[in-house]
Amino acid sequence: MTTATAPAPKAVISDRSRAETRLGQKLVAPAIILMLIVTAFPMLRAIWLSVYNYSLTAPDDKAFVGVGNYLTALTDSLFWQTTGITVFYMVFTVAIELVIGFAFAMVMHRLIFARGVVRTSILIPYGIITVVSGFSWQFAFSFQNGFVNGWLPFIGDDFNWFGDTFAAVVAICVSEIWKTTPFMSLLLLAGLAQVSEDMLEAAKVDGATWWQRLFKVILPNMKAAIMVAVLFRALDAYRIFDNIFVMTNGAVKTESISFLTYRQTIEQFQLGMGSALSVLLFLSVLLVAYLIIKVFRVDLAQARQEA
Repeated sequence: MTTATAPAPKAVISDRSRAETRLGQKLVAPAIILMLIVTAFPMLRAIWLSVYNYSLTAPDDKAFVGVGNYLTALTDSLFWQTTGITVFYMVFTVAIELVIGFAFAMVMHRLIFARGVVRTSILIPYGIITVVSGFSWQFAFSFQNGFVNGWLPFIGDDFNWFGDTFAAVVAICVSEIWKTTPFMSLLLLAGLAQVSEDMLEAAKVDGATWWQRLFKVILPNMKAAIMVAVLFRALDAYRIFDNIFVMTNGAVKTESISFLTYRQTIEQFQLGMGSALSVLLFLSVLLVAYLIIKVFRVDLAQARQEA
């Protein structure tokens, strides 16, 4: 005799959750409408140009090629090389920033005195213009008059950071990490503020070590904040351009997808191919966002401790 399995009960959405959803929609509606007005035409224009073989050097020779530009990009080894470098930039910088940013957030959260001074000091790198930061780090990694080689005597005073792909990528990543870690730390600090002190005290009374409290109490309750921090920084890092432009100008295979799009559009005047690359960049950014959200699987209603 078989026993029928009762269907799982459906999640009940509270009246408070519905009200907050409606309020959130009303608050973001003006910004979304304005954003669509400002960005809709450029996006549609880019999609339209991407199906043409169109160059500013020969504007009268514009020809419809359909998905030809996309096929050319997707079958070109240079596109996949820049994609791999871009993914490395994103993964490496975000991973390091997450660890360092969390350490900074823990320090700022536990401070009793001079909280404002410390938080302001940590924000200084983030307030510096990226181009200025890039030039500063280019000078720092210079083998002629920079100080990094002096700090790392085991690599030699004449080591050229910008003469090798891996070394140049590391230098660019260091400049990114230095500048954007404060942003990550502030987002994580907001998440730390949501962790209940009562839960931490209860775990401490039960004999949990600091590491056990970190992995069993703090991090699980910060999952939503960590997802937001990683999502924002990953999307920003995936579109990296400024530091590459300043520090290497794309030399020694350090180009990102954004830089490749810039070269096709601005330097070579290939508006059709540049538009196709920009559309591919946009789609890949959406894919990165989707994967991050799927990996974290954050239930925002549960994060707000609602039924």
